[in-house]
Amino acid sequence: MLHKEIPFLRIGVPLCAGIVTGLYFSPDLTFLATVCIILIIGFTLSLFFNKYQANLIFGLTLTISFYLCGMIIYSYEKTSLSRLKPEKTIFLATLADYPEEKENSYRVAVKLRKIVLNDRSESVNGSILLYIKKDTLLTSFLPGDLLIFRCTPVEITNKLNPEEFDYRFFMENQGIRYYAYIKVADILRHYNTINREIIYSALITREKIIAMFREKGLSGNSLALVSAITLGQKRMLDPEQKLNFMKAGVMHIMAVSGLHAIILSLFIFNVLFFMKGRMNIVRVLITIIILWSFAFVTGLTPSVLRATLMYSFLQAGKLMKRPANSINSVLASAFVLIVVRPSVIFDAGFLLSYSAVIYIISFYTGFYNLVLFKDWLTDKIWQSGIVTIIAQAGTLPLTIMLFNRFPTYFILANVTIVPVSNLLIIIGCLIPVFYHVHFLSGFLALLLNYLTIITDYLTATVASMPHSTIESIGMSTTGCILLTCAIFVICTWIINRKSMPVLYPVIFFTFFAIEGMTKDITTKMTNELIVYNTPGQSTIAIRTGKILHLYSDTSFVRPEVIRHCSAIGLKINSTVLKNDFTCLNIKNKRILITRKLNNEIISTYKPDIVIMTGQRPVIETNFNPVDTGLIIFTSEAIPAYRLPQSKAFSGIRSIHMVRTSGAIVKEI
Repeated sequence: MLHKEIPFLRIGVPLCAGIVTGLYFSPDLTFLATVCIILIIGFTLSLFFNKYQANLIFGLTLTISFYLCGMIIYSYEKTSLSRLKPEKTIFLATLADYPEEKENSYRVAVKLRKIVLNDRSESVNGSILLYIKKDTLLTSFLPGDLLIFRCTPVEITNKLNPEEFDYRFFMENQGIRYYAYIKVADILRHYNTINREIIYSALITREKIIAMFREKGLSGNSLALVSAITLGQKRMLDPEQKLNFMKAGVMHIMAVSGLHAIILSLFIFNVLFFMKGRMNIVRVLITIIILWSFAFVTGLTPSVLRATLMYSFLQAGKLMKRPANSINSVLASAFVLIVVRPSVIFDAGFLLSYSAVIYIISFYTGFYNLVLFKDWLTDKIWQSGIVTIIAQAGTLPLTIMLFNRFPTYFILANVTIVPVSNLLIIIGCLIPVFYHVHFLSGFLALLLNYLTIITDYLTATVASMPHSTIESIGMSTTGCILLTCAIFVICTWIINRKSMPVLYPVIFFTFFAIEGMTKDITTKMTNELIVYNTPGQSTIAIRTGKILHLYSDTSFVRPEVIRHCSAIGLKINSTVLKNDFTCLNIKNKRILITRKLNNEIISTYKPDIVIMTGQRPVIETNFNPVDTGLIIFTSEAIPAYRLPQSKAFSGIRSIHMVRTSGAIVKEI
């Protein structure tokens, strides 16, 4: 029975359901008190049914309890972030990471501790993202240092473009709700601390290891690649390198994850082959200690913690002679991470990592046994290919929904690149160990440099092949969930065709097809006016069914538009605006796109909607509209632009500034 073999499934599902509910509902004291009374009654009643084989009342009450716990812990995490006033304020904060160098500034996240007032201080929670003007080098800033600075917090907002990535939600789940622009002069005090939290010490250790790589002769793209693959530090990567890894379908080797933990644990376990029998306990303990050390220096990311926790649970079960169910160990590690930070279930890396490993555990053996090879090399290639296919199947819906692309040569890339990257990971971990043995560490660094060149070459080759990726594809959240279920059921059916009716996968794929068709039909039957929020550029569109008629001041199609079209399958028909004004007649609506506005233009075109373009749209002082319906100012307007002070604007029903109020989508 699943609830006996995988108890964390029974615990985790209601817990996660409660967290998702917490997105839309925050329980108050009255609700909590009422539910607690019901739960007490439920647990009390369950005592009278203990003699039965199945205690349904206890099971239902326990499920509701975990569901409620999910709501409570997520609501607490959300409400624990302090609300800040948009005014000049002095803060005491802790540096959360090294400053990241940008073109004109340094970006750094700081964890707020106190608001400093004249004669007192107030505690605050949450973090703020600082953009520090680049007028000096910030080489002395280390994670865990204390800063006293002044700034005006600005709340992070979305651009509100259709189908856009919810950046505000993403940052809030990282504990960051505000950002601010400051100068170095606004940093009033900087204190180097001695006793740092473990996460900050981990980041400093990681930077020291990168310095070791640099001292051993690694530089440029090689250093960037080694830092990314072995330590998860991707800041030094060239954008083209990242793109090549994405197109090749091997971006996962740059995200320090379970793959790295598995490679390292297998390597250590094989190196300690002589520890058998009673010494096996020491062998396991050494492996676990080294794995946790690796998790430490890579910044304690959720994906590495998942793999390390899972390995620890599995080995603890073996040592106690109580072999643990692999799926249960995976879910147990997820439970620990979720309790520590509930919002982790919305993290893309968390979802991709757990989806891949659950699919591999569930289906690898069954698919591997479908075809057996006697030749050693062929068998290894088959093993690698099967793992890749299963992991890709498990993450396919998420990949399409989150990244709007699918790598077509992922099997070829993984079979050729992953073995090389495995060696790269092992050697990268050995260099710090033998750093002071100069002849050995120098040789390893030389070998590592050649491996990075090979990895870079193979990745670039696969990425440059014709049709290396299928782009401009997308999927809704509902479609992603349905396709994930459908793929899981079809994989189960392939392995257990004799015991599972084919009707089950057919049902799930039918639901997925119905969802897609419903969305497609709805899109075809509606028309919209869309003014995208693309700062510095006017981007206007009329969607008629599945066609997006795009009007812009350039032929370049912005990523915001591409993502929208990918998500719902729109075809773009682009037009460059060359005249000062353009009038469109759509479904008995007159839409005027213009750089200037006066009485003559209004009387000539009699528009229902006016869209003002340009950095400083011109509105004549004698402008006197006659019940103009809606005026929209595109995001091309500079932040300092202000409407003329005129009583004439009182005759306008609505004015929308895209740059400040977000994109506008209006059905026509």
